[in-house]
Amino acid sequence: MKKLGLIAGGGGLPVEIAEHCERSGRPLFVIRLKGFAGAQLAPYAGAEVGIAEVGKCIKALKRAGCEAVCLAGIVARPDFTSLMPDLRGLKLLPRAVAAARKGDDALLRLLVEEFEAEGFAVEGAHEVMDDLTLPSGFLGRARGSDDDLRDADRALEVARAVGRLDIGQAAVVTQGLVLAVEAQEGTDAMLARVADLPAHLRGRPGAGRGVLAKAPKPIQETRVDLPTIGLATVQGVARAGLAGIVGEAGRVIVLDREAVISLADELGVFIFGVEPEGR
Repeated sequence: MKKLGLIAGGGGLPVEIAEHCERSGRPLFVIRLKGFAGAQLAPYAGAEVGIAEVGKCIKALKRAGCEAVCLAGIVARPDFTSLMPDLRGLKLLPRAVAAARKGDDALLRLLVEEFEAEGFAVEGAHEVMDDLTLPSGFLGRARGSDDDLRDADRALEVARAVGRLDIGQAAVVTQGLVLAVEAQEGTDAMLARVADLPAHLRGRPGAGRGVLAKAPKPIQETRVDLPTIGLATVQGVARAGLAGIVGEAGRVIVLDREAVISLADELGVFIFGVEPEGR
C-alpha cells in the first residue's frame, strides 16, 4: 500500500480516515492544518502546517515517504489578505486568488494539480475507505412516502443546478416548493434557516415533510470535497421538520455510519441513495 499523506482539516472525516489506515495497516502521515485539524489527530505521526505553507507541506510529505495524498475535512475559505505563505505558497497565491473567484471547486482543482505535479497520487476519501459512501436505496428503517420521493427528485434537480454554478451542494424542497439552497454558510446553517420558516411551509419533528438533497457539483473534482452527511445533518433535518435526506449513491460520504443510522431510525428520518445521472 502506498504511504498516505492525509491533509487534514476539521470535522470527523479526517479522524475516520486516520483510524481506518491504522486498522488496515496502511502507512500514514498527517498534515494537520493549523486552525482546522482537531486534537484527535495529534497522536498520529505528522506535521502542523499553515494553510498557505505549500512548500513546507510538500517537503514534509516527501521526507515522510508519502506516495499518495488525501485532502479531507472542513477548511473555511481563507481571507487571502491575511495569509502568511511560504515561498512556494507565495508563488501559488495569484493563481489561487484567480481560481477562488471562479468558485470553491476551481480552487480545489488547483490544489489537486499542485500535488499531482509533485508526483503524488491524489486519492478521494471514498477511495481510501471504500465503504464510506451512501449506498443505493434506503439506509435504515425509515421510509419516505411517494410525496417525499417526488420532493427528493425535485431537490436533487435543484442541488445539481446550483452545483453547476459552483454555489453549493444541497437544497431543501417541501411539497415541490424550494425552501432553501446551500451557499457558503454550509448545510447545518441552511437547515437552521429552514427550521425558522413558518410552520405551514414545512413539517414538524415527528411528522416531517420534505427532503434535504445533497449532490456533488456536476463540474466537481470528486477526489476532494464530496458532500457529507453525519449526525448533525440528521439532527438538523429533524429540527427543520423534514422527512428525510436523499443523495447520490457512491458520491455522498456518510460519517459515523452506524451512529447516523441509529439516530435516523430514532428520529424517523429516512436516508435514501439514488443512482447518479448518467449511470
